Amino acid sequence: MKNPFLACCNFIPGVEELRQFALDLGFQGVDWTFTLDNLPKGPEAEAELSRVIHSLQPLEVRYHLAFQGMDLGDEDQAERERALQVYISVCRLISKLGGRFVTIHVGGLGRESSSGLCWHTAIKALQDLVQVASRLGLRLCVENLAWGWSSRPWLYEKLLRLSGAWATLDIGHARVCQPVQTGGYRLKDFVLPHPERVVNAHIYHEENDQGHRPPASLADLESRLRLLDTLPLCHWWVLELREEKALKQTLDVVEEYLLERSSE
Repeated sequence: MKNPFLACCNFIPGVEELRQFALDLGFQGVDWTFTLDNLPKGPEAEAELSRVIHSLQPLEVRYHLAFQGMDLGDEDQAERERALQVYISVCRLISKLGGRFVTIHVGGLGRESSSGLCWHTAIKALQDLVQVASRLGLRLCVENLAWGWSSRPWLYEKLLRLSGAWATLDIGHARVCQPVQTGGYRLKDFVLPHPERVVNAHIYHEENDQGHRPPASLADLESRLRLLDTLPLCHWWVLELREEKALKQTLDVVEEYLLERSSE
């Protein structure tokens, strides 16, 4: 079985330092996160970003949009249309950068509840965005969150199926979401209806009030990594930790798993 590409986040500000750090640890890619605050503003900033991204070679780059409080399902029409236009603009930018995959969130990133969101308008806007992304050569992926619509396997399945979006499976979010914690659903219920739609994974143990926590041992991750191995297109594993010690701890566990798997 072919090993997945392992990627780290762009958590080191200096691009050359980030590149060398990733290569030294054996990573093959960088998952580049855009926020509303760090989006390039104007042609000069876009040109500089293009230089930065291309300087990461030979590392592959995929993209992650963490737009806190901005949602395609906003009940406010002006806010919803603004969100769609921002997402379209960033997809165009990513396409210019040579990107092929982009992950977004639908249903409440940065919000305390789903109040003020509308499911039907979210689906329509997501359909439109998926079509635009496809024309730009991008696979638009929806990530499952720890709460909200995408934290419920039955709604996550509908988000993907009704919109035509691809999937990014966050195994830390899936572990702590209410449907799994209460025993009504299993983690694999996030992927069973559409194993061929999952093209990225976010890997760490779990998310709590302090953020993403690393695994203490292989036992924390093994069953979830084995699940990822059953997904035919999920070859991009992002070790989604933004602190060096926690990242290296997680990398050690993942490498232990891959070594054991190769000897089976």
